[in-house]
Amino acid sequence: MIADDFLTDLAALPATPARERYLAFVAAGGADALKRDGGPEHVTASCFVFSPDYENVLLCFHRKGQFWVQFGGHLEPQDASVADAALREAREESGITDLTLRSDAIVDLDRHELHGGFACAAHWDVGFLAFAAPDVEVAVSDESEAVRWFPTNALPAEVPDGFAERLAATLTTLRATQQAETENMWPRHQKAKSTDD
Repeated sequence: MIADDFLTDLAALPATPARERYLAFVAAGGADALKRDGGPEHVTASCFVFSPDYENVLLCFHRKGQFWVQFGGHLEPQDASVADAALREAREESGITDLTLRSDAIVDLDRHELHGGFACAAHWDVGFLAFAAPDVEVAVSDESEAVRWFPTNALPAEVPDGFAERLAATLTTLRATQQAETENMWPRHQKAKSTDD
């Protein structure tokens, strides 16, 4: 079941208050916690799309929320996982049909309450990562008014509360992960070079 797999993915994250709240919410709600009609609060999936050099982020101007935000939305019956839902939403809302996730690793947890034109009371959002070239062709979906690249250090004023801090934390995690991967590859590279010599 998707809910069981999601609980496993959550449990693998570093221990934080946010992780503990998500674990408790999904454990209590089961499969309904991941369904749009499972209750007034439910899990959603989103995707931060960065340029390969991390200098820019692709955002959409949300029609209902009237703010710039990463791509995302509700899980659908055809989604095999929360990560799959994030990828589907990012492809649909950006128009980048060949977009792929960097990995299935969760990079952001953000529960936020909803008001105004939203039918839901709160979303327990789960964020993932993808990369795209800044010159890639994009398209605007029915749920957005615009799709645009922004420098990661010069975000627009119209973003949700805490968005800039979450984006910065996501970038910090990404850079640390890539540095660790590079360092782990280096000894093998050196060993192969010594063998060749």
